Amino acid sequence: MTLQEWAVELRTALGLDIEVDVDLLLEIARDAAHTIARPAAPLTTFLLGVAAGRAGGSPAAVSAAASTVAALLSQHTQPA
Repeated sequence: MTLQEWAVELRTALGLDIEVDVDLLLEIARDAAHTIARPAAPLTTFLLGVAAGRAGGSPAAVSAAASTVAALLSQHTQPA
């Protein structure tokens, strides 16, 4: 099973009628894992999902939440 297939199966099982940008979520998870700590990856993607859901779950809401996370992560990669 591919990751894309898994995403479709999981969305269906959870009753979610949304599009998922798997590559974007993986990129954010990777950045969180490498910038903060490995366990930050699932925590970050979970909180990103909660924020996007509270904002309506639209692609624009997801993009805005992802941008916020990316900006926060970039602050942690800046030299002190």
